[in-house]
Amino acid sequence: MTTDLDTSGLKCPLPVLKAKKALRAMEAGEEISVTATDPSTMTDFPEYCANAGHALLQASESNGVFLFRIRKSG
Repeated sequence: MTTDLDTSGLKCPLPVLKAKKALRAMEAGEEISVTATDPSTMTDFPEYCANAGHALLQASESNGVFLFRIRKSG
């Protein structure tokens, strides 16, 4: 199961905080796709995943829109 979370228009630290809250409600192994427009998320999400132990499966940017796919750790 993949959850989609749109944090477009939100500034740091809200995209990561909203993803963290969504991940808390998910089971280990489930994935979340996060869409963001704040450029700092390209630093924030890899750092958050490394600290929390989640797998960052994708971190990409296209026309100012950032997409992250994260698998919750077990």
